[in-house]
Amino acid sequence: MSTKTNYYEVTYIIDPVQGEDEFEEIKNKFTNLVKDDDHAELDEVDDWGMQKFAFEMKKRSNGYYVNMYFTSAPDFVEEFQRKLNLEDRLMRFICLQYDAKMKRHRQLQKKGDVPRVFIDEEEEEGEEEES
Repeated sequence: MSTKTNYYEVTYIIDPVQGEDEFEEIKNKFTNLVKDDDHAELDEVDDWGMQKFAFEMKKRSNGYYVNMYFTSAPDFVEEFQRKLNLEDRLMRFICLQYDAKMKRHRQLQKKGDVPRVFIDEEEEEGEEEES
């Protein structure tokens, strides 16, 4: 197995016909895959819950979203993605490997120090009125 590790973000959507128990079971299944691997380290799991889609997917208008961040070897991620593909109760998933710039942004995000690059015009007007 490779010793080089990378930082990953995985988001998957669970079919909404599953019940709350199945949502937890699937979430725990993939969380434990990362936790149980010797060369992987789980950073965070965000349960976004039921979200409405912008367009229909597989005749569904919403899905149950889970987002996770972890560090692991590339070999583990290949196997992890294979298991995501084999899970019939998932509608879709995406796996992103972070580069240095994305890792810096993630660190700032965790600290709450992400710079405001774009200021919404309505927010700007509201701030001027308060002054």
